[in-house]
Amino acid sequence: MHLAVVIRTSGLLAVIFSLSLLPPLLVGFLYSESRLDIFLWPMLVSFLVGMLLWGPWRPFNTRISRKDGFLIVALFWVITSALGATPLWLGVGMSFTDAFFEATSAITTTGATVITGLDELPKSVLFYRQLLQWMGGMGLIVLGIAVLPMLGIGGMQLYRAEAPGPMKEEKITPRLANTARALWLIYLSLTVACAVAYWLAGMTPFDAIAHSFSTLSTGGFSTHDASIGYFHSRSVEAVAIVFMLLAAFNFAVHFYAIHRRDPLFYWRDPEARTFILFVVGVIVMVGLMLRFEGSYHHLSPSLQDAAFEVVSVVTSTGFGTVDFTRWPDFLPVLLLFISFVGGCGGSTAGGMKVIRVLLLVKQGMREVKKLIHPNALLPVRLGNQVVDQRVMNGVWGFFAAYTAVFVVLMLAMMHTGLDQVSAFAAIATSMNNLGPGLGKVAYNFQAVNDAGKWISVLAMLMGRLEIFTILILISPGFWRD
Repeated sequence: MHLAVVIRTSGLLAVIFSLSLLPPLLVGFLYSESRLDIFLWPMLVSFLVGMLLWGPWRPFNTRISRKDGFLIVALFWVITSALGATPLWLGVGMSFTDAFFEATSAITTTGATVITGLDELPKSVLFYRQLLQWMGGMGLIVLGIAVLPMLGIGGMQLYRAEAPGPMKEEKITPRLANTARALWLIYLSLTVACAVAYWLAGMTPFDAIAHSFSTLSTGGFSTHDASIGYFHSRSVEAVAIVFMLLAAFNFAVHFYAIHRRDPLFYWRDPEARTFILFVVGVIVMVGLMLRFEGSYHHLSPSLQDAAFEVVSVVTSTGFGTVDFTRWPDFLPVLLLFISFVGGCGGSTAGGMKVIRVLLLVKQGMREVKKLIHPNALLPVRLGNQVVDQRVMNGVWGFFAAYTAVFVVLMLAMMHTGLDQVSAFAAIATSMNNLGPGLGKVAYNFQAVNDAGKWISVLAMLMGRLEIFTILILISPGFWRD
């Protein structure tokens, strides 16, 4: 492990993060707010600390090893959450625990909150929360990857540690820096398109920009307590559905579809096709149940509400227009369960990812067939491609680790005093980076004590970094030379 590289890179990324405090500072200036110091001082401190860490180590030019990459990613997400909490701590009067929880929820695009009265908060604070989610959506580390090569620091190990999904060795362009730039260009373009669409649908420019940040990041923060329901607009809901789905597709699929000018590429991609069919199937089932077992008298509004809530939950965005926790039968639990599937690998969505679930299903079907034909050679395929056994082993390893961590954290959450349903929902919504849950965490985490909030913070980080990035740091073998 190269300590100088870890310190230098962490310092540089802290400097980059400090620049994120400039936009909310400008928003506060535009709206003539008095407490601009809540962003100014944290920005200066973050910048100076970053320079102190980066500056003395500048002569070193060592490649980032795999161990360095994992440690940098984990440290940076913790440090970023701490730095991100400072304006909320100073500006909103929150306790440090609540501020750290809120900042971690934003950076990891979870969307769980301890704040109520959003409509009364300063515009700068509201904008800041949304911006944190937008940056966390694609990953501040990926942004750093586009800059690090220009400074003589390789970024592949950071990409492997941070990028979501099992196929982390694949790059959409030959050079990693170009890959990061391509992803950010697509992300930025979709964000701009989403903001324009929200504005045309009736939002104010401020709300349109703010909600485009949390839509493309699948974060789910809103500038209003009533979330998307505040606008009472089917047009706004339609825009949200379209862009939540786009954000939940693998961004590599976006790249290829745009590069080849072939919209049908989405359907030919096995994971994207599975995701589309899964979402449509759940929407139809939920819509029909709402119509015939709920309070809906017509099929059209039941399907519309089902479409919004299903897409919002499965993409781990967490926007709301109705209270799905009051839906009939098993529907509230069903919606929580589909958050475990999440979006596609390589997207901004949370959950275990469609690609992993698809491979697990295919592996299960193969084992059934082998019972019937024990001597047959039955490789697992994605489309026309045979899946390498190492990938399958990784998927099974992730599933086992995810399950074990979930159980341990849920038991720890119950130990803090939450009932079984609330504890299950709290860990599910945190690890899947969803936001809304059931029971006492159906709307926010105010009913959770400080110990429970710190457990949720750990669950958010483990979910965002897909378990292994955190687990590897507590492995004794990681720290051996």
